[in-house]
Amino acid sequence: MSATSLPRSPTSGTDPVARIVAARAATRRRLLAVTMALAIAVVLAFWTGLALGDVVASNADVWAALFGSGEGGVVNVVRNIRLPRAVAAIVVGAGLGLSGAIFQSLTRNPLASPDILGVTAGASTAAVFAIVWLSAPGTRVAIWAVLGALVAVLAIYGLAWRNGLSIYRLVLVGVGIGAVCQALTEYLITTAATTTAVSATTWLTGSLNSISWLRVGPAVPVLVLLLLALRRLAAALGAIELGDETARGLGVKLEPAKLLLVLIAVALAGVAVSVAGPVVFVAFVAPPIARRLTHGGVALIPCALVGVLLVQAADLVGHHALARAELPVGVITGIIGAPYLLYLLARANQLGQTG
Repeated sequence: MSATSLPRSPTSGTDPVARIVAARAATRRRLLAVTMALAIAVVLAFWTGLALGDVVASNADVWAALFGSGEGGVVNVVRNIRLPRAVAAIVVGAGLGLSGAIFQSLTRNPLASPDILGVTAGASTAAVFAIVWLSAPGTRVAIWAVLGALVAVLAIYGLAWRNGLSIYRLVLVGVGIGAVCQALTEYLITTAATTTAVSATTWLTGSLNSISWLRVGPAVPVLVLLLLALRRLAAALGAIELGDETARGLGVKLEPAKLLLVLIAVALAGVAVSVAGPVVFVAFVAPPIARRLTHGGVALIPCALVGVLLVQAADLVGHHALARAELPVGVITGIIGAPYLLYLLARANQLGQTG
């Protein structure tokens, strides 16, 4: 086929600069449209979570319970039982989605997430220690979970440091630390009394059941502070995703920026785990879903919204799909995430074979 027979695109023959500007404008429009669609879906899922349950509340009842003075029983159910659960889904989903986005952007590896790198495993070990050895209540378990995540990442960061942070070493050390933490968690459970072991095992499944304001309330301001800190580092994260040399060329102070971003990612995961336990695979699948929707690089707000939507959908399914049983949200996200992990591994193997 000769060159003159090729179909002409609508932009052929125009200024290259104009085409770049048009492409950037189209990317921004798509990002805005995807963000708005995800936000609307999150609001609808939030409202549905408030309305559905053993007592089905109408839209007017939910509105009155939230902003007015409705019937006493409905107000109590909506405000004190369903609202903390719905807010917890937002905290957990946003925390895990953003944490996964940061880790995957820093490592430039879709397999990197707090689940894979051992961060949530560290949080789980500390939380189970608090349950088994200290008989700690929910709020103290949450604090121990955050501390466990921080200790795990400090160990990972320290062991991976060799005159700079190698992402390859970070992933390998993280997988190793995660395995050690998993073994310690299982040991702690075997040393516990039967009722305590059941309680710890239930927490490890990742659940929004029996969530109260006492547990989710302190997590909300912490999440807001972390979001504000992440906003200041968003540009550096985007530059680092392009490569270390490019980031240096753009004026990013690489090592301090990486350290701060890792700490923020760990704190986000720790806050999420402190609220609901280790809800698996949300941090793993939310970033790639957001990337496919936006057709772009790291997009933090869509990543957070996808994470929230995943947790909300999993909680609604686990809560209402079966008539006589209520499945923890972590079970549902595990059912969703495990096939995706197998797909990624198979795809990586295929790319390795084909070069």
